[in-house]
Formats: sequence, C-alpha cells, structure tokens
Amino acid sequence: MSMNKKSKGKERKRLTKSEMIKRIEKFFNERPSNIYNYKQVSRGIDAKTEPEKCEVARILQQMCSDKFLCEPDPGRYRRNPKKDLREGTFQRKGHGGHFIIPEGGGEPIAVKEEDSLHALTGDKVEYVLLTKRRRHDLEGRVSGIKERAEHTFVGVLEVKKHYAFLVTNNRVLDCDIYIPLDKLHGALDGDKVVTRITSWEPWENNPVGEVVDKLGTPGENNTEMHAILAEFGLPYRYPQKVEEAADKISDELPADEIARREDFRGVTTFTIDPKDAKDFDDALSIRRLDNGNTEVGVHIADVSYYVKPDSIIDKEAYQRATSVYLVDRTIPMLPERLCNELCSLRPDEEKFCFSAIFEMNDDADIVSSRIKRCVIRSDRRFAYEEVQEILEKGEGEYVTELSKLNDLAHKLRKRRFSHGSIDFDRCEVRFDIDENGKPVSVYFKESKDANKLIEEFMLLANRTVAEAIGKVPKGKAKKSFVYRVHDLPDTEKMNDVSKFVRRLGYTLKTDGTRNQLTESINSMLHKAKEKPEENLISTITIRAMAKAVYTTKNIGHYGLAFAYYTHFTSPIRRYPDVMVHRLLERYLAGGRSVNQKKLEEICQHSSDMEMTAANAERASIKYKQAEFLGDRLGMEYDGTISGINKFGIYVEIDENKCEGMIPFRDFDDDFYEFDEKNYCARGRSTHKIYRLGDPMKIRIARVNMEKRQVDFALIEKR
Repeated sequence: MSMNKKSKGKERKRLTKSEMIKRIEKFFNERPSNIYNYKQVSRGIDAKTEPEKCEVARILQQMCSDKFLCEPDPGRYRRNPKKDLREGTFQRKGHGGHFIIPEGGGEPIAVKEEDSLHALTGDKVEYVLLTKRRRHDLEGRVSGIKERAEHTFVGVLEVKKHYAFLVTNNRVLDCDIYIPLDKLHGALDGDKVVTRITSWEPWENNPVGEVVDKLGTPGENNTEMHAILAEFGLPYRYPQKVEEAADKISDELPADEIARREDFRGVTTFTIDPKDAKDFDDALSIRRLDNGNTEVGVHIADVSYYVKPDSIIDKEAYQRATSVYLVDRTIPMLPERLCNELCSLRPDEEKFCFSAIFEMNDDADIVSSRIKRCVIRSDRRFAYEEVQEILEKGEGEYVTELSKLNDLAHKLRKRRFSHGSIDFDRCEVRFDIDENGKPVSVYFKESKDANKLIEEFMLLANRTVAEAIGKVPKGKAKKSFVYRVHDLPDTEKMNDVSKFVRRLGYTLKTDGTRNQLTESINSMLHKAKEKPEENLISTITIRAMAKAVYTTKNIGHYGLAFAYYTHFTSPIRRYPDVMVHRLLERYLAGGRSVNQKKLEEICQHSSDMEMTAANAERASIKYKQAEFLGDRLGMEYDGTISGINKFGIYVEIDENKCEGMIPFRDFDDDFYEFDEKNYCARGRSTHKIYRLGDPMKIRIARVNMEKRQVDFALIEKR
C-alpha cells in the first residue's frame, strides 16, 4: 500500500510555470494583508518538489519587479497595496451586505464587514479587488477611506455616569454610537436626538459621535415626524436666511412685465386641488373661439420669475429638489412666502404663469398650441370633491366649462390608452388625523373624473413642452433638456408576474410588440377592477416596471407611451420643473444649448432626492399604521398576503389596507423557505405553501413604534 502511494507521488504531474503564476496570484489575492516567505507560498500552492520551490522563489522576485507584490522584509512578500488600487463610493447595507460603486460606474463590488474599515454610505474609498465569490460576484476590500461623507443617525440617548450611547434602530448600523458626555450639548437621558459620527477607527467596535440636534420625547408626533426626516437626511425646518430673502421679494407685478406677457386675466380660469392644499401651482382657463373650437390654457406658476439661478433661495431649492409629503404635513421645497403666497395661483389675485395653450376641436384633436409666459387672474378655487359633485349632478358653478373640460379629458384619455399608455389606478390609503397627530380612522383616496380631468391636461402640457424642445427639425442641433423617462420593463420580472397572475385566473403576455404588451397589461388590470386582488396585481406589476427618472438622455416614457415627456407643471414642489421653465425661456428666445454634463448632474440629484422623499413618505405611513393598529392589539381581521421575504409573510388587512408581518420564527408547524421566483413560502417538511394573494385571517400581535413595525399572528389560512 505504501509503495503504491509512493509510486503515485512520483507520477504526480509537475506544475507548469503558468499554472504556478495563477496559483500564486490567487494565493495573495485571497490574503492581501498577510506576509509570506517562499516556503509558505510553496506549501500554499502545493509546490512540493525542490525544483518547483526554486521556481516559486524566482516567480516571487519577478512579481516584485512587476509591482504585483512588494517585499517588506528580505525574502518575505505580500500583495502590493498600491497595485490595482481603485476608487469608489461605499454603500453600507444591513446584515453586512455592503458594496462599492466603482468610480465611473460599473458592476457593484461586494464587501464583507471585516473588509470595510468601518466605511459608511457615501464615503469615498480606495479598494482592491479580491477573488470572485461562488456566486461570481466581484468582491473587494477597502484599503483606505479617502473622504468621509456627513453621517447622522437618529436614536434615543442612554446616558450613564461617565459616557453615553445613542441606541439606534437604523438597519445599516449594527451597533450603538458612543458619545462623550461633553458632546451631549444639553440632551438628556431618554431624548430622541440626531447624532453625527465624528470618528470610527478600524480597531474600535463602536463609532464615536456628538449630538447635533435634540428632537424631543420619543412617541410625540412632532418628534417622530422630524425623526423620520432626519433619518433620511431631509430638512425639517427652513433656514432663516432663506426665509428672510423670500420675505424681501415684492408682490407687485411690474407693468412693463405684464405688457410682455399674454393677458388671460379676462378669461374664465380656475384651480382644482385637494381640499387641504395651500399651494396652487396649476390653473385651467377655457373659452369658446369664434370658429367653434375650444381654447384650453394650462397655466403653471412662474416660479422662475421669482427664483433666480444661484440665489440663496435657488440653492436651497436645488438641495431639497422636491417637497416632501408626510402623513400629517408638507415639507416645502420653497419658503412659505413663495409657495403659499407669491407663486400660488390664488383666486382673485393677478399671477404670472408659464402656460401651454391649446386650440382643440370637439374630438379633442389639437388644432394648434403655443407656449407663452402669461398673466392670469383665477376666478375660483375648487376642491376635487366640489368638481366631482358638479360633474355628477350636472349643475353648479362653471358647470358648462367643467363639463366641456371633462368631455375633452375623456377623449384625450381614451386616445392615450389606445396608443399604449398603461392604466394604473391604485387605491391609496389616507389617515384622518386629530389635533395631536393621532390617526383616528382610515379612508381610501380614489381617482375620479375630477382628478383625471386635471391629470389629463397636465400630461398634455408636459408632453407638448418636451416635444417643443426635443423634436428637432432637420439640420438643427439638439439642445440639452430635462426629460422624464421610463424604461421598458424587465423581461424576467414580467415573466414572474405572468406566472403569478396565471394562478389567479389572469393572463399576461410577455412577448410581442410594445402595443401588444401594453394591451395585455391593460386587459389584465381592467379584469381585476373592483376584485379583491386588484391592488395586489397592480402592486406587483408596478414593481416589475422600471422607475421613472430625470435625465438629459431621452428614451421616451414607456408607461405613458409618450416619445417625449418632461415635468413642467409643478415648479412649486419639484426642482426639475423649475429647470424646465428656465430652459424653455432660454430656448424659445433662441438661446444656445446649456452644458449637458452639468444638467445631467442636476437630473441625477433630483432623481435621488425624489426616491429619498418617497422613502420618507412611506416611513411616515408605516409609523401611522403602527400607531393606528397599536390601539387594536388582539383584534382579528381578514387579510391578503401582500409580500414575502426571507424573514416572513406580509399581510394587508382587507378592511383598512394596513400591513404587518407574520415572522417565520412564529410558525411552529414547519421551517419555511422563501421562493422569490414563485412569490411564495414553502414548508421544508410539510411542503405547505403560502402564496402572494392568498387570503388569511390574522390577529394584531405586537407593535414596535421605534421600528415602525407591526407583527401579526396567523389564525388560519382562509
């Protein structure tokens, strides 16, 4: 037996030089910080014979000459930290799933916690690439932090005799923040505060920070709403200097400026907004023309007249990029003086507007259009509910004008869908809030004819403005512009949606022409109308879609089926609309194209801030849902499975659309695994399946207000 082994050893194929080089590279890539001599490397790559070991020694010297390795001590080698050193931006995620976005773009680089050097989201880092993981993802190791981003975290203070800690529920930070007593700045034990991280050395278990703002007592409504804003890096108060600058702006409309504008002050004009709105940034005018056609003016608050580029107000608006709508409040992009007074198209006040004006026949065909700066005087401020009642009853103020606009809107809408626009019409949950911010009841926001009337004319104006700049005659150069684009849906995700809806009795095409696909989506959504699964089907279809973003690179808007689309109609609450107004003014006057790279940066920032604001809005809804259900502990409800992940099953209560989770750890009949492709959880032993859309009966089991989390207990699968 031993002779056989010995003879087999002699027969072992000798390593080639190229194979040795590959093995040595892999050896050092997996151990970039460690130092080895040639004997240790030889053992590591299974080079056993003396000739092979001598070859290893020669290769190591050559690799030093090539700068792949360095020689800290004679005869001892390590991976050269300066070789292939790259730069990128760090993104810290919960449960150690960190990654680096390479500078200049490219595939994200996965980073383990032990290789992160405690880098935080937004930090500019240097890193080296390691070998690929089993999943073939790129993996890296942070070798240095070049520039720290500003990092603030929200939590509750625990103050001890000699030190303090911030206890935070932030999912990306798995530890508390140490705060020296001289850095509390007046905050006390139990306060909810905002803390800035000042340092986090690689050898320290906890980051060090200081209190930068005291939010108040946990559980109080203002404290919690400000905490949500601070958690997402959004401002919760307006800078005094910016408000003072706005207060100095005159409310007089100069006669020479009025003379330069088209005058609509004598034309029937009104606004239609939510009943609690304070900023009215769009108005409609309507008049019958001598030729029998109808002229409709879409008049948009002329924010760019008041907010000049690079002014203190403009810089603040750019940073915010959008107004933020929490459950119980609006955090405006512009100071109150502008958004609620000077720019707001209030009734019986003369206002400057940027307008898209349309001549339309009775079939809603656009005979002609023009884009002009105008002056208007709104005759009436309507709430959606008032207009809906007038349309339904066929009587009331301006019934003739409203009925005509509604008729035209219906025809525009029908034509839009015939051209491939997708008919998403989701139910939105709203809370009735008492004077203390406590949710007392739930209602559902429905989109009726009054809402759709306004929506249709805003879409028309946005498309027309985009076409005016984007459609370039032959021989003319394109000019840089801000587009609102929506890419094609992900084919694989749509295949998953198709498989899922098939179980519910629906069909969805995933191949064919663009029009065939959208017709199939609309057919499915139409068949699901007013069915228990309507909201679920709409939700998972939306999730399969790409996100709409701002960019200078126009690819069209898939969901609307528009080749050209922008945002022009809400400059009081969206910075891209302000940019569009400025570009329109420049280009309509024959001005040269602006710098595309700089404009693209503004677009990217606006898209990022839009997503951040949406996340904060969702967090405020989750908080109010938790608060609402916290008063209903132990109560039982019918619900529907609305989501599944590796931690548990989400159930939406049918009665109030509030959502909670049944954690897998609470299932005592089996161990359940998440099947992402098939939208289900499957028992390992029993093979019992819980699918998206399954009806459930649940009980409110636990509510954690700090985490904005509700846990349900399963009573039965209905």
